[in-house]
Amino acid sequence: MKLYALNMIQPVGEVPPPEVLEPVMAEIAQIRRDLELQESWVFGRGLHGPEASTVVRLRGDEVVATDGPWTEGKEHIGGITIIQVEDLDAALKVAARFASVTGLPIEVRPFQGEV
Repeated sequence: MKLYALNMIQPVGEVPPPEVLEPVMAEIAQIRRDLELQESWVFGRGLHGPEASTVVRLRGDEVVATDGPWTEGKEHIGGITIIQVEDLDAALKVAARFASVTGLPIEVRPFQGEV
């Protein structure tokens, strides 16, 4: 089994209204339940917007923390789900379910090393 991160790519801007968002969240909850039954679910959670981020970097010998995203963009990672599945094909199938439900791009990225 391999670990994969599924990163939900969201546009920067306002959150959809409840009548749009609630059915999507219900479908996402069903995907989670299905993954739990398959013992493939590891972790998942939405992230605050990029304006809530802090970037820590080294400048010379000094460590500096700055507010805000490390880059400006029209999209950001809005949520992350960690799954444990047999291979990339299985991870892509799960990502396809999330993309179908949300209409958003889902980045699939394997973790390095073995579980």
